[in-house]
Amino acid sequence: MTTSGTNLEHARAHNRRVVIEAIRLNGELTRAEIARLTSLTPQTVSNIAAELEHAGIIASRLPRRVAGRGQPAIPLTLNPNSAYSIGIHLDHQTLRVVLVDLKGKVRFRRLINVQKPQPDATLKLIMKTLQEMRQKVKIDWRKMLGIGIVMPGPFGVEGISSEGPTTLHGWDNIDIEGRLGAATGWPVTLENDATVAAIGERFHGIAKQLTSFVYLYIGTGLGAGLFTEGRIYSGHAHNAGEVGHMVVQPGGRACYCGNKGCLERYLSLQAAYEGCELDPNTATPEDLLAVDEARFERWLDTAIEPACQAINIMECVFDAQCVIIGGMMPQPLVARLIARLTPLYNSVRSRYSAQSRVRMGMTGTDTAALGAAALPIFDEFNPQYEVLLK
Repeated sequence: MTTSGTNLEHARAHNRRVVIEAIRLNGELTRAEIARLTSLTPQTVSNIAAELEHAGIIASRLPRRVAGRGQPAIPLTLNPNSAYSIGIHLDHQTLRVVLVDLKGKVRFRRLINVQKPQPDATLKLIMKTLQEMRQKVKIDWRKMLGIGIVMPGPFGVEGISSEGPTTLHGWDNIDIEGRLGAATGWPVTLENDATVAAIGERFHGIAKQLTSFVYLYIGTGLGAGLFTEGRIYSGHAHNAGEVGHMVVQPGGRACYCGNKGCLERYLSLQAAYEGCELDPNTATPEDLLAVDEARFERWLDTAIEPACQAINIMECVFDAQCVIIGGMMPQPLVARLIARLTPLYNSVRSRYSAQSRVRMGMTGTDTAALGAAALPIFDEFNPQYEVLLK
């Protein structure tokens, strides 16, 4: 499914984004194919394509396609060197920094082990890493779109932010966007890990052809990225999707937020570490792969019912095309989790098969960093429907 454009003159910026998005989703397209997929007139597509090619954002790919009579068609593709972005993922134990081009290829990657990172020291470490990046990577740095940074949420919530084992302590009231932006001169966007993972899935994963989905992100805690009608929904304070603190077992396990029975007390890396008798302060996601299979299954026994409840709620609230489960938990373990999610509860999506209702997304330690790197690209090139109302 491809975004449709409009031929209204005042929506030219929207149409440019629609053309870029169509090419990005399909890899390469001729002008005629773009017009057919976007509902734009051939003349409008031709004008926008010429403009984008002149700006270096797209390029003609040879050889031409031969199809029927007339001149062979010229496929258009994104120029990966026309824009770059940086993704930074900070969590309790690691700092990850990646540099990607417009096609999502990683040009630089750095993983740094940190323990309970504090603001001043961590910001200095980030700047040192960015300086190393500029010295080692030979690109046109004038084409840098900006920096996306991801941290565990929620943000600015009294009694929850910077409290408990699944948040970063000491980061409340730290203007990381302002400080990092002032130091680099680039735009900086901060989002929670689940939101950027959803954007990363939209750009690089199985959600390329989806317009509405929920991305359930298994990190130290648990969150959900919400993608509705082609746009991310982050909420008033960037806290939308904090499903980890949705009560699914009234009177259940105590949570640091003050409630009992919160979802992330059953489904999260923290919960998996505890259930598999690993030390949550030192364990890594990969350590779960070495856990005795029977012990991991016993943890799954406690996680499946809360997970099914959460999926039922999200399906009924958002009527999304599917719920995608991914995050920092290793892929084989996410696959075992999904295999156990049957039967699902009845919901507004019940007429669809369980395989289409719940799917596995990108997993692994780079997931959030790649999503963070997609933030500046998303802001720059994703179609913005609000311009049509102006």
